[in-house]
Amino acid sequence: MKISLSVPVYNEREALLPLFENVQRVMRAHYGNDWEIIFVNDGSHDGSEKLLDDLASKNPEVKVVHFRRNFGQTAAMMAGFDFAQGETIIPLDGDGQNDPEDIPRIVAKLDEGYEVCSGWRKDRQDNALQRNIPSIIANKLISLVSGVELHDFGCSLKAYRTEVIKGVRLYGEMHRFLPIYAKWHGARITELPVKHHARKTGHSKYGLERVLKVVMDLLTV
Repeated sequence: MKISLSVPVYNEREALLPLFENVQRVMRAHYGNDWEIIFVNDGSHDGSEKLLDDLASKNPEVKVVHFRRNFGQTAAMMAGFDFAQGETIIPLDGDGQNDPEDIPRIVAKLDEGYEVCSGWRKDRQDNALQRNIPSIIANKLISLVSGVELHDFGCSLKAYRTEVIKGVRLYGEMHRFLPIYAKWHGARITELPVKHHARKTGHSKYGLERVLKVVMDLLTV
């Protein structure tokens, strides 16, 4: 299989069907049936579980993993990686803010010889004070400490050659540091500006406490 999409889901019921329909349209147009999407239900309690099971029963490209409780985005993303069968693995947010139209663009960068292509939300549609400014500061700090220069470590939309991330075990908020691990193991990394949409449903799960977790995980790295 060419591509596996890993989508962590936590209380995003209203966004899931539009997200899947957009992904399905793009992926079938570019890759036919040579892809899969793995939704990891991270302990949702808003009806996401039933909706995902219904999607899986009607669409053979859909796989679903259910967690008994909320373990966090990193654990959910890793579970999707563990079940992935594709040559390329692409994480994707479950809130619909990533644009599926960007998937073929980042995959094309891997075809140029890179092992990792990181999305860069250059025109980020989030609250500037709560999200954008802290993110800019964090990205500069991470680049300085790690020696891996990227504008947007926090963007979920990335493309990885499976061999560079299979077997990596992460915790906390460390999914954002995957490009660092890959680079330290010799992977060629590039970056590509991607679209970012304003959230239309649900509520953000990010807060200042998550910034502190990122800083602590950076110290661990």
